Amino acid sequence: MNSMFEILMELPLFRGTTRERMAETVGMAKFHFLKYLPGETIVEAGAPCTHIKFIISGSVRSKIVNPDSRFKVSQTLVAPDVISADYLFGRATNYPCTVTAIEPTGILQIAKNDYIKILKSDEVFMFNYLNLLSMNAQKSVSGVLALTTGSIEERIAFWIIALTQPSGRDIALECRQRDLYSFFGVQRGSFISTLDSMKARGLLTYGPSKIDIVSRRSLIDLLESKLNDSAVHDDE
Repeated sequence: MNSMFEILMELPLFRGTTRERMAETVGMAKFHFLKYLPGETIVEAGAPCTHIKFIISGSVRSKIVNPDSRFKVSQTLVAPDVISADYLFGRATNYPCTVTAIEPTGILQIAKNDYIKILKSDEVFMFNYLNLLSMNAQKSVSGVLALTTGSIEERIAFWIIALTQPSGRDIALECRQRDLYSFFGVQRGSFISTLDSMKARGLLTYGPSKIDIVSRRSLIDLLESKLNDSAVHDDE
């Protein structure tokens, strides 16, 4: 069985450190270890993000819902992972999602002020967090292009990527198809044709009110390839 230090060193924002450094970090900040039973709520959408929350055991289901509840994107996060870490700082510091435990789940919670001390104490921790922020910021570039000039599949890809974490599994978009036609501003035939094409390529499966994502990484590849193609054409 892994020791607690080994578990902490596997967390995405603590990777790359030593056991000795991790022991020093635990000593300088308050680490709160919480337990949740299946179905218990860990985070409520809209609640202020005052702590960084790591999943150290078990798994959770995270769901983002639009204001009228017609559109929902959910994903599974498993240990070791972190929940919406990019909402700890900035202007929008409220959780965008509701997170519930799928099974008995352990959460490590660190207050914002203590986490700032940790970031200042070691460049490895700082760079881990900066890399996470950079990944989330950079994905918006191809997404904005997809929303303005991209194909339907590019727009679907961006929605999924923008609303889920890189480590997200079992990603699902729940929405009636007729509402999706309206959101994307397309005809039913074009939308279904796009879904059929993406299904044939192993990107997703779908039903009348749900789209299940087979591979989030493939959606990223799709957007990146379209962006690269566009850049090539611009240079010609």
